[in-house]
Amino acid sequence: MVLGHRYIIGAGIIFALLSFLLISGNVRQKVVTLHEGQLAEETIRANKTIENKKDTEAKRKLAAEAVSLEYTFNKELVKKQGDLVTHLFKMITEVKEESNKAKAKNGGEDVAMEDKLASLKKKFETGDQDDVPYYQGYSTGVFETLFNLGQTDFDKIEKYSVDNVKKIMGEPIRETQLDAIKQKAISDVENSDLDSTLKSVASPIMERTIVSNEAANEKRTEELRAQASENVAPSMIYQGEVIVREGVQIDQAAIQKLDSLGLTNRKQSVFPLVALALVILIQVGVLAYIVYHTPGMAVKVRLVTFYGVMMIVGILLMKGFQMLQSESLSAMPFLFPAAFTPLVLNLFINRRASIIGAIFQVMFALFIYYDLLGTSTLLLIAVMYMFTGLMAPLVQRDRIGRQLKAAAVWLIALPMLAMLVMVTYQGMEFSDNKTITILIFSLVGCVFTFVTSVGLHPYIELLLNDDSMIVLNELSNPNHPLLKKLLVEAPGTYHHSMMVASLSANAVADIGGRSLLTRVGCYYHDIGKIKHANFFVENLPDGAENPHNFLLPEDSKEIIFSHVSEGVKILEKEKMPQMVIDICQQHHGTTLMSYFYAKAKERNPEVTEEDFRYAGPRPQTKEAGVVSLADTCEAAVRAMDHPTNEKIRKFVNNLIEKRLIDGQLDDTGLTMKEIRIVEESLINGLCSTFHSRIKYPKMQSEAEKMKKEQEESN
Repeated sequence: MVLGHRYIIGAGIIFALLSFLLISGNVRQKVVTLHEGQLAEETIRANKTIENKKDTEAKRKLAAEAVSLEYTFNKELVKKQGDLVTHLFKMITEVKEESNKAKAKNGGEDVAMEDKLASLKKKFETGDQDDVPYYQGYSTGVFETLFNLGQTDFDKIEKYSVDNVKKIMGEPIRETQLDAIKQKAISDVENSDLDSTLKSVASPIMERTIVSNEAANEKRTEELRAQASENVAPSMIYQGEVIVREGVQIDQAAIQKLDSLGLTNRKQSVFPLVALALVILIQVGVLAYIVYHTPGMAVKVRLVTFYGVMMIVGILLMKGFQMLQSESLSAMPFLFPAAFTPLVLNLFINRRASIIGAIFQVMFALFIYYDLLGTSTLLLIAVMYMFTGLMAPLVQRDRIGRQLKAAAVWLIALPMLAMLVMVTYQGMEFSDNKTITILIFSLVGCVFTFVTSVGLHPYIELLLNDDSMIVLNELSNPNHPLLKKLLVEAPGTYHHSMMVASLSANAVADIGGRSLLTRVGCYYHDIGKIKHANFFVENLPDGAENPHNFLLPEDSKEIIFSHVSEGVKILEKEKMPQMVIDICQQHHGTTLMSYFYAKAKERNPEVTEEDFRYAGPRPQTKEAGVVSLADTCEAAVRAMDHPTNEKIRKFVNNLIEKRLIDGQLDDTGLTMKEIRIVEESLINGLCSTFHSRIKYPKMQSEAEKMKKEQEESN
């Protein structure tokens, strides 16, 4: 017991250390110094998600610079410039009217042009002082021409000037556009239907009056630039993002990102290793809990050993696929048979071991594929491994070959359906080669699990169980030395064993038990009779005297009892499977040897039943319980005179009832429903073998006819 505990503790420590050593290399960061212009020795991915502040600042600056100057259109200036022209013509008209009045007073003598100009300039000064420079900017010749124009031409040039000024000023005019617009206005004057005199007036008016009416709004522009800068989303470096690929020269942009991530001078980080150690410790703790609540030291040892071996096998397979992974073969991890380890744990240990194996297998995958951290690929791997692994405990704990359809659904169909869901969820294109490769590799991994579980089951079973299919098939061979010896030395027992095997195997199959194991157990259940073969009635030659007639009941009892103990010794010496030994030891349970007990009771009333009960134990399994019933039934029916179906049914029913009352089936785990199924199977088997055949009328008449013909021929 102490050795067992020490082994379990030692195995747990070895498993933890081996797991850590195998996986730690995948998360241990190398000490690397990188510089611009260097060729990357490996594909470098971002180790965390952070903001690329320099890139964000550069984008914000570009966004601000991309905002054009904001201009404000001065609508009042349109009216003002038009009013200036109108007012100019008004003042000239007033001067002309004043000159006409003066002419009338002076007897028709015209006012000199100098006086008109002087009067006009005085009028300039009476108006808005801000407008004076506008009027003074005109040449004297313009004013003289206007004074000399007739009223029709005067009105015409006034209308033309005002209308065109308002029209041109009605459109936005920036300072940079002003010269071009003035030139176009002057060009339009030259191309108009005005005469040369009017054109000489219109052109200066256009030149003087047209001004910039749209000014740059610096304040508004700054507001827009600030808004554009704020609207720029932060430039992020996402965990798992490829910064530079293997063999590619590291440029300034890559260096800037690597510097932000702190990867230009990478040092050893202990955090991934600490996380790995914690995961392993948690796993060992969960495993220890399961082991603690598992009965039987042998079962505990087997659980720890097999769990550790299978998890290490899974880790090695994952590392193998990780080493084969490259840019061109990025889907290699999906070849991993994620359900294999949990499935084997389910079939050969228990479902709890299978579930924790599936869960921690995914945890280990996160560390083994550490280089994919933060990528959608790692998410896809984790979900696929988890879903596929957790399908394994749902498979029945039986040979995959016996449940091919159900196993194919759990291990292939449902995982592939989950994979399709994840591919759709991530928005991957089904026509894309990468997507197709992932789906094909996932299918191959699922099929690989299915095929290997079918093919390796007998060999794993051979390693773990002493009653594997291979061993049982070998023991069922009639040429096995013990069976040959039984046939030669106790032929009646041999044939009895074959009959019991057939009855028991069929009954056990009907209730879903281990049929082949039951058959093999029956072959050897009476092997102890070899030592005293002639003391068992089935081995006596016809007409031979029963040797028990010459023995005391107590002596006969010991000889009969000994076939169980001697059988156990023989089977243990031959290193037979424990279940075969158990069937031999338990097939009589603690039943009463009633015949010899009755004889002994006649001689000595003080004899008790306990003295004539088998040592047992009572049958501990369903298989042993069925064998105990079949053994008694076969021997009893064989000894019947003219057994009929009714006799057989009644006997089997009474026997089972007595065994139930005697408590012989209490420890088998057989339910009442299963007992009834076994009863029907035994009755059918015995009736088909021992019942008296019915002579049908036609067959009887034909037999009599043949007999008559034979007598006549003689």
